[in-house]
Amino acid sequence: MPPRSPDLPSVALPADKELVLKVVPMPADVNANGDIFGGWVMAQVDLAGSVLPQRISHTRMVTVAVNEFIFKQPVRVGDILSFYAGVQHVGRTSVAVDVEVFAERFSDQGKYVKVTEARLTYVAIDATGKPQSLPDTEQTRAWREKLQAQAAAAKS
Repeated sequence: MPPRSPDLPSVALPADKELVLKVVPMPADVNANGDIFGGWVMAQVDLAGSVLPQRISHTRMVTVAVNEFIFKQPVRVGDILSFYAGVQHVGRTSVAVDVEVFAERFSDQGKYVKVTEARLTYVAIDATGKPQSLPDTEQTRAWREKLQAQAAAAKS
């Protein structure tokens, strides 16, 4: 087992994002240093990030970009990882999502440490794999209106 990093202060979980996934990494997921392999974390972030675009689009969505990915702290076997996602942009064919990952340490339950943050972009595609417009649904309109209101509030 890797040595414990110094205790970090517990952080508040994001109120502006939705909990979309919880998972506990296992010993099979470790790298040569004894921490959880970064590629495993990336795969979980991609799964978590895809939840909201699926809900918005009700159509096939694919990951087209990992715009940013920051590993802030190591993840350990037994950590309870909580993945929070928030839609940042709804375009004609695409949805951009921010994902924040928090670890509840096995030895320190009830305290959370931010371990990863990322922004990913998903695109709606048709049966031939070509980009297609997001359907004009109540959910799509609601997300666009919410994001426009947030942008307007930020300007004032």
